[in-house]
Amino acid sequence: MSEQALIDSHHHFWALDGSVHYPWLEDDVDGHFFLGDYSRIRQPFLPTDLLHQIPAGYRLAGTVHCEAESARGEPDVETEWLTRLAKEQELPSALVGWVAFADAACEAQLERQMRSALFRGVRAKPVTAARPDQYESTLGASGSLQDTGWTRGLRMLEERDLSWDLRVPAWHLADAARVLEETPALRVILNHTGLPWDRSEPGLAHWREGMRALAANPNVAVKLSELGSPMVTWHEQRNIDVLAEAINIFGAKRCIFASNFPVTGLNVSYATWLAMVEQAIADAAPDARQAILHDNAVRIYRLAGTVPASHIL
Repeated sequence: MSEQALIDSHHHFWALDGSVHYPWLEDDVDGHFFLGDYSRIRQPFLPTDLLHQIPAGYRLAGTVHCEAESARGEPDVETEWLTRLAKEQELPSALVGWVAFADAACEAQLERQMRSALFRGVRAKPVTAARPDQYESTLGASGSLQDTGWTRGLRMLEERDLSWDLRVPAWHLADAARVLEETPALRVILNHTGLPWDRSEPGLAHWREGMRALAANPNVAVKLSELGSPMVTWHEQRNIDVLAEAINIFGAKRCIFASNFPVTGLNVSYATWLAMVEQAIADAAPDARQAILHDNAVRIYRLAGTVPASHIL
């Protein structure tokens, strides 16, 4: 039986050797981290570590690195390090960086990172509420989705044909859908299955509403990734059901596999997470396995010129 080619469209690398500074990993512990105690991942995680996670029956054909909250003063340092790492170890295949949307330096930060052939877009997180009952307190705040000074960064991405990795809790999904009406050509990849942290019936209903609002935009895709929550304990079957529902909402052509390793490793092994996504595919779109595990990421993150041709099926 042949191996299944896999694109991991969201993971992190860090060396913690001074190449790039990650305050949350190397300095004070972030007491508000959404998965609680993360001491186990405050250690190097590099391409060989990721490759060791891949279970039998799969071949890692390529990856997309997502910015890992390095020191915000010089975001291009992480991009330059990852570009060197890819030359030395062949991973990552592409990267999503960070820029300060509301800052006057935003354009220059973009231009410097665009020098890297691996640079595909940006993950810049707006200000959001940690819980749904705090939602209204963030509306209109500086750096929020209602801050036009911040959302001007989205127009910069659209103008440069770069993508935006969108990461907000479920109670902000509908806000994001409304904001994206102003940048109709912008390609967007929703992170972490839309972060359905609130798994109560009203919470899931709110998540579905936001997911459908985003799915109405044909330029939005979703990563089947990270279902850890600060509000509920890990439950494998319920998480599989959420993954399957996300596939049904967005359609199989706009869903891509992602591990969020090493962070997801706080809850589950790589092999188990992959098996959960596989089960969701079998439940919701059994004919789309190749698309969700590989082909969609090649298209959405424009990997055809980066992933070796022999890896593209």
